[in-house]
Amino acid sequence: MSSQPNQQQQTLGSRQKFMTSANKGKILSNKCLKCGHIMVGTIIYCERCHGNELQSIELEGSGSVVTFTIQAVAPEGFNEVGKPYAWVVMRIDNTSSLKVSGILIGIKSPADLPLGSKVKVESFDPKFGLKLQKFS
Repeated sequence: MSSQPNQQQQTLGSRQKFMTSANKGKILSNKCLKCGHIMVGTIIYCERCHGNELQSIELEGSGSVVTFTIQAVAPEGFNEVGKPYAWVVMRIDNTSSLKVSGILIGIKSPADLPLGSKVKVESFDPKFGLKLQKFS
């Protein structure tokens, strides 16, 4: 019997660590020791070179909006979120390409969230994922 954790255990552990970091306003990431690529911490093999030697790093959970979708009417199961809200894709500051997505409550129109707006991770909700907050 192997003492190494199986892939499912690794994935569950990395998800829990990701959630813990998000609740501190951070983004858990993995840096590939072979090629230097930075990716979300729940990924256990490099997206670029497929290497499996990764170093966990916590990045500040702030970034810029690259795209979003406004939900004026919440789908079933999201009623308690409040309406309207935006599903936002943000580029993490100080990275060239790392993007994450999350929910930003209170966005009523595109004018409320111009592309490039600064947002940061507020917390992680098990049901809704990353909860974001706009700041200047």
